[in-house]
Amino acid sequence: MSEQFNETMKFNPLKEDKKKIQDILSEVYKALKEKGYNPENQLIGYILSGDPTYITSYLSARTLIRQVDRDELLEEILNFYMKSHGVSE
Repeated sequence: MSEQFNETMKFNPLKEDKKKIQDILSEVYKALKEKGYNPENQLIGYILSGDPTYITSYLSARTLIRQVDRDELLEEILNFYMKSHGVSE
């Protein structure tokens, strides 16, 4: 077995990827709000279950949200929260 698979790798998403995730979350939030849904509840339901029907297809929100891995969504939300509370760099 190759030695390269025995080392822990560190993943650093590109700035463009983070911006894309922020843009997607904003667009999906906007679509949910415009359709009369509670965006926080719907996004939590989607992140926890993986069921895309929590996200409206209005404004292609469902297609957009599925472009990002749920773990990445959760990471982005957590990073934003931590930064806004002065906990993270």
